[in-house]
Amino acid sequence: MSSLSPIGAREADIARIAESDSAVASLRQHLKEIVDGTAFNGSHRSAQFLGYIVERAIAGDFESLKERVIGVELFGRSPSYNTGEDAIVRVTASDVRKRLLQHYGTYGSSSGLRISLPLGSYVPEIACEQPPVLAESAGAGATAVTTDVLEHVSALQGPVALAPEPTRIPDAVVTADNGLAETRSSVRRWQLIALLLLIGNLALAGAYLARTRRAKDTPANILPWTVLFTPSRATHVITSDPTLVNVQEITGVELSVSDYANHRYIPEPNKLTPDELRFSRMLLGGDTSSAAAVDTPIAANIVALGRNTARSIDVHAARSIRLADLKTDDNFVFLGSPRSDPWVSLFNNQLDFVFAFDKNSRQEFIRNVHPRPNELPTYNPTAQGWATGQSFGILAFVQNPDQNGQVLLLAGASGEGTEAAGKLAMAPDRLAPLLRTCGIQPSGSPQHFELLFRFSSMAGSPSDISLVACHILSGQIVQRP
Repeated sequence: MSSLSPIGAREADIARIAESDSAVASLRQHLKEIVDGTAFNGSHRSAQFLGYIVERAIAGDFESLKERVIGVELFGRSPSYNTGEDAIVRVTASDVRKRLLQHYGTYGSSSGLRISLPLGSYVPEIACEQPPVLAESAGAGATAVTTDVLEHVSALQGPVALAPEPTRIPDAVVTADNGLAETRSSVRRWQLIALLLLIGNLALAGAYLARTRRAKDTPANILPWTVLFTPSRATHVITSDPTLVNVQEITGVELSVSDYANHRYIPEPNKLTPDELRFSRMLLGGDTSSAAAVDTPIAANIVALGRNTARSIDVHAARSIRLADLKTDDNFVFLGSPRSDPWVSLFNNQLDFVFAFDKNSRQEFIRNVHPRPNELPTYNPTAQGWATGQSFGILAFVQNPDQNGQVLLLAGASGEGTEAAGKLAMAPDRLAPLLRTCGIQPSGSPQHFELLFRFSSMAGSPSDISLVACHILSGQIVQRP
């Protein structure tokens, strides 16, 4: 069976939502809550943009969700305007992504819906985080029981597959004529069908509830989250800088953390052709606060997880922070490898598994600085981004140098690797056994550690995540207020 592309899958999901008037009404109400919220205050243009792409998507008019069409229809540009010079659509889309993260980080989603705008397209992603409440025709008592179950269904594993709605019992006027027996028989038949569908829905909801309860050894109750989320310290999630990877491809120069901190994103401009220099500057100037597509759901999940236990939690783009911002006792989560987020290089001295770049194959690999028995000195992916094969990533918990705060690194040799690291970090039923294998009690004394994992990649999707090596990096962490 052929699988849909990510954009095709989003379009198919939206088309299913558009088939239900009640689902569309719920989506529009959720959209109103977003644009009326504090995250979109002061940005009428971003609110208009979000409303435009959602409404066009509901209408099935995906052809309108192109940069030039949006520029003409929404922002009044000429049909012949130069999209390379006028980046209003790209800049607004970047601002919308950032504001959506802020909104869900502050309010979550009480409706069970979540709207996002992945990079690479203007087709929104509309995820339904929990199955809808069963139709009232199943009976008030049954609806109440089902609602109680569904309230516990978790969205941690991604959008939930919707069970078919129970068939509505047709309105029947029972009269005292010769058709009375036939009418009652028909009603009983429809009631039986509705009951069977109700049982099926309850079984599905119960399965999700069981899975959720298994997962609610909850990530917040095990390392590293028990240390990262505390009432005494703020937590900052730092997303990667995807534009930076493209610029390094053009310039052929690996950007150091020193150059990045000093905003020298093109360290050797004299060695570039005029076209290379112009294009690099255009990339750097077009989207200063964007995050990689895989970072957005990871950041949203982390914010939701820490909302009730961290003193405060927020999300920043890598290019928006300074070195001075890291000189604090706050806690940090960094997403991406040093090639997409040079700040990660600051922690290399504490790591046994560090990222390196091979200029011949033009891909990142992982170097094992301190190989142990049966470990390799290097781990080289066989799959680059959106290719089929295997690749590697790390989940590392380290100290912020010269500070009391702690740092979690979630990174891969590709974007899929970072996505896999995020999935592993948010799955306690998988992470806890791996920590025990390493000799760490997940709910015991805090320790610094590094996990090296392997995963399979196919068409941009990671699967079959397995542990390759686990190193304890230091002794017990002494938590200071």
